[in-house]
Formats: sequence, C-alpha cells, structure tokens
Amino acid sequence: MTPGSTLANPLHARTIWISDLHLGYRDCKADYLLEFLDRIRCETLYLVGDVIDLWALKKRFCWPAQHYQVLLKLYELADKGVRVIYVPGNHDEPLRHFCGDQFGAIEVALEHEYVSADGKRWLVMHGDAMDAHINLSWVTRFCGDIAYDALLFINRWANRWRKLTGRPYFSLAGLIKSNVKGAQKAIETYQNEAMDEARRRGYDGVICGHIHAAALLEQNGIRYANTGDWVESCSALLEDHQGHLRLLHYSDQLHWQAEQAPSASAEGRVAKAA
Repeated sequence: MTPGSTLANPLHARTIWISDLHLGYRDCKADYLLEFLDRIRCETLYLVGDVIDLWALKKRFCWPAQHYQVLLKLYELADKGVRVIYVPGNHDEPLRHFCGDQFGAIEVALEHEYVSADGKRWLVMHGDAMDAHINLSWVTRFCGDIAYDALLFINRWANRWRKLTGRPYFSLAGLIKSNVKGAQKAIETYQNEAMDEARRRGYDGVICGHIHAAALLEQNGIRYANTGDWVESCSALLEDHQGHLRLLHYSDQLHWQAEQAPSASAEGRVAKAA
C-alpha cells in the first residue's frame, strides 16, 4: 500500500471496509468498484451499509449489468475464503431483519465489534442512528436531496467530458458541497456524536459510513473512521497487518489520504443520507 501503486498492482490488507455503494442508483461508480474488488487481497471485508439502494430502486428501477457483477464479485470473494460481513444501512434497512443470519457465505449484522491488529476495539456501524443529533428539518432534507441529485448530474457530465479529454476522474460534486454553508457543521456534529457513542460503549474508535464524507481522525483519545462512498469519492478504509488504518480514494488514479487532525475539512453530504 504505497502512494506509488499502479492500477495493475494488487491491494493487500488485513481488513477492508467499504460502504454506501448504492447499487441500483444511477450514479453508483460500479466500474471503479469492480476494478477495486478485483484488486483487493484481504482476510475480512466489511460492507458498512447502503450496499443496495432500495430507496432509489423504488423511485426508478435501475440495475445495469455492472451492478449485478458487483454482487457476484462479493459472493466470489466470500466463496474464496474472505470473511464478508454486511452491516445494512438506512437505504437497505429491510435487510436488518436478517441480522444474525447469512446470505450464502455473507454474514449479516446490525453492527459489529472489530479488534484491529494492534488490539484496538472498534464499533462498526452504518451511522444513520446519529441522524437524530443533526436535527435537519424535513424541508432541509427535501431541498438537500434535490440539490444533491443536481450536483451528481453536473458531476456525471463533467466527468464524461474529462474522460473524453483524457483527464482523470474528479469529484466536482464534492468540491461544490465542501463550500455549502452548514454542511461542514453537520459533518462535525455527526463525527462528534459517533465518537461519543463509541466512548459511551467502551470502544477505542468507530468505523462508519452514511454521510459520504471519508475521514480518519482522532479526538480526545477516540478514533473516527468514515469509509466514504462509491457515488462520489470512490473510497475505502484499509488496515494493514500492523493495525495501521488508511483511506484510499480509487478512480483513474490512486490517492491515499493520511489521518486528519480533528479540525480538518471533509467532503460530505448529509441530506440524502438521512
């Protein structure tokens, strides 16, 4: 796992976390996701919620061949000996009824305790339970949802143009959102509440998704890791065999994100996740 890794090299890790794939949603970056899943070599793979976007499928059915291939790839990894643990989120909430069961070789859990290679105990959860602390009104949620779809529309066409001109993928939607008033405050509130939940329950840290804001930071002795998403940032959290965690942004080029200070900014979206 080096910054100079090329797209041809395997990605070796002890454990990998991904979330917010949103299969069934037209802006899921299934092409990058398939490339990523083909490259990984790990012992355990966590799917931290919103794997299948049942909300989007209810509004408009969208199921390209690549989305189906992602599911097949997940089962292929599980059949080859990778422990795959699925923690459903709010967009695939009906699957929470199957917590404690298995879908073939894939385990389903409402949340999970993970012990890293360095002995730290992590709470793994999707994170939608923190929504109550963000206090978004239904008007804000509705308008935010519409605005987010508009941003992804712009992002989609901007990256088609970039690809035609030989330029790498870039999250234009993330850049725009990072300058939206109040977005960073909501993200910080979410992060603080997630860390407080981990602290109350005696964990050393929390690993979550939900708000599409990849981050890795520590505050008052509690660590926070957000896996990001595969709609904009195409990000994953990886742990090596020494217990070190790093974020990977995967698209046309690999970009490793180092651990952030508590005040560091992060891209994110709250309205549609709620």
